[in-house]
Amino acid sequence: MNDLVMIFRSLSDETRLRIIKLLEEGELCVCDIVAALNMVQPKVSFHLRTLKESGLIKDRKQGKWIHYSLNEKDIFRRMLILSVCERMQDNTISGDRKRLHAFLGNKDAGGKAVSLKRKARCCG
Repeated sequence: MNDLVMIFRSLSDETRLRIIKLLEEGELCVCDIVAALNMVQPKVSFHLRTLKESGLIKDRKQGKWIHYSLNEKDIFRRMLILSVCERMQDNTISGDRKRLHAFLGNKDAGGKAVSLKRKARCCG
């Protein structure tokens, strides 16, 4: 029962729903999600941790960076994520996607830090 409560609690926040919708397109680094949501990293990390603890997403460490993707191992969670993504209108996160694609387009081929609002962001 606690697992169900945690899953639905995780899905009760708009920011976490936006993250899930972004991850629908594939794995993203924390810096990618920060850029897409136009939020500070600690706030995004809090939401990512909540989603991970509920088993909705998984992470992979590469060097000092952490990459997140949807966790599709559990059929219940997988169907729930599909249902959530299907119900969310694309225009709900169109701004997020535009910021994400602009950020990804500005990354150099080596995946080094790029400037975002005068602050260095990751990826490597």
